[in-house]
Amino acid sequence: MSKSPSIVLTRLDVQRLDEVLNTMDAPIDLLEALENEMLRAKVVSHTRVAPDVVTMNSTVRFADETSGREMVLTLVYPDKAGRDGTISVLAPVGIALLGLKKGQSIDWTGPNGRPLKLKIIDIEYQPEASGDFHL
Repeated sequence: MSKSPSIVLTRLDVQRLDEVLNTMDAPIDLLEALENEMLRAKVVSHTRVAPDVVTMNSTVRFADETSGREMVLTLVYPDKAGRDGTISVLAPVGIALLGLKKGQSIDWTGPNGRPLKLKIIDIEYQPEASGDFHL
């Protein structure tokens, strides 16, 4: 895997994700991958995060450059996953998207060990940019 791009998380997302890590019964490799991303992130106030950063509950247009497939998904907490158009933060793609900025790419290992190269095309909705801090 190549060097991972820098990522940004909000303090509020980190607090909520810590709770997820402490209470979820999920595969250990996914929990560790999320924790590692949280540890390497630059943490900022939810009132100061740039509008081009993927935060929790953001709706993101991205491409898998290995397959050429483009998707629009909302990054959600595990208890909100499963609805059409959502991706859990504990899914491999969800972990990869968290904290990236528009235009950034990341090499990641997807389901069944398949290599992915995800690129953020646009942030269609970010709660913090809309003042929706309760999400």
